[in-house]
Amino acid sequence: MFEVALVEPTIPPNTGSIARLCAATRIPLHLIEPLGFEITDSRLKRAGLDYWKFAQVSVHRSLNDLIGVRRRQELCFFSKKAVVSYVEVCFEGNELLVFGSETNGLSEDILNYYHDRVFKIPMLHPAVRSLNLSNAVSIIVYEALRQTKKI
Repeated sequence: MFEVALVEPTIPPNTGSIARLCAATRIPLHLIEPLGFEITDSRLKRAGLDYWKFAQVSVHRSLNDLIGVRRRQELCFFSKKAVVSYVEVCFEGNELLVFGSETNGLSEDILNYYHDRVFKIPMLHPAVRSLNLSNAVSIIVYEALRQTKKI
């Protein structure tokens, strides 16, 4: 089963939208502290609408706490700094899909250590740096589901 992790998310409506996506696709959502908001934030709940109750959300103190003993090939990190496009990933159905915060992305330590597991969503216009986090997560989740024929 796929899982989504947000490392230090800062914008409640983005996280709420991602929680709604995860509820709709029955994919667990992991939030890595520190969070830029409280889980009880009304903006977070409003973005998730009344689907929040269907989301499987857990909070972790660090990414290492979540990764634990996972195999390297089960980890997929997404960053605008990556060289390899997400279309090159062959999803198997058990990956942890990891996204950085809206303001800082993933740390250089993560990008360097997992350099062979970091992918990007290509931007076709050179002046556009990146997509909104909730849009990026949606693209990757549905591509992963498509490839594994879960939709």
